[in-house]
Amino acid sequence: MIRSDHSADGLFTITLDRPDKANALTAEMIEALIAAIRTALDAGARALVLTGAGKVFSAGADLDAARAGLATSPLWEELSGLIADAPALTIAALNGTAAGGALGMVLACDLRIAVPSATIFYPVMRLGFLPQPSDPARLAALAGPSRAAMVLMAGQKIGADEALAWGLIDRIAAPEALADTAAALAADALAATPDHVAGIKRLIRR
Repeated sequence: MIRSDHSADGLFTITLDRPDKANALTAEMIEALIAAIRTALDAGARALVLTGAGKVFSAGADLDAARAGLATSPLWEELSGLIADAPALTIAALNGTAAGGALGMVLACDLRIAVPSATIFYPVMRLGFLPQPSDPARLAALAGPSRAAMVLMAGQKIGADEALAWGLIDRIAAPEALADTAAALAADALAATPDHVAGIKRLIRR
């Protein structure tokens, strides 16, 4: 359910591949995501793209898994922390909606691109859960505190155009151009050394 592909120039693409279930995440899938990212970084990835199969990036936690405790699992924070600290350019290529806990990995990326039909929402208020610890601060850093409250507290679903205006995503791309857009954004990082990529990222994140 997690597929990893890479090119000779150091571009790794990790795909959520459970389209029949809207790429809803189980604990095993999150563990596989963590393992795939670590493997990519150990292999010298200079750019890492996270995307999904089908028409939804991820609906968040699988409902049965959420009821069994996944909604409050530390695995979400481990995943987003790994992405945020990765010494590589990280790009979320949203092939569709990103919802709930799955939004954490998106917020942790350096860049976010999305297809026009993508929607962003995080229904923790309605569901009675707290968001993962780092997600509200990352959301507020991108869009501002009041807009973070619009998503987390008012439960608003934010379409791609509005998300672009807010700074939640950086570019909108047609579905057939999504992968090429991500690759184009990664081109300079792929032409650099891993140390150079990591050094610039440290300066940005400092």
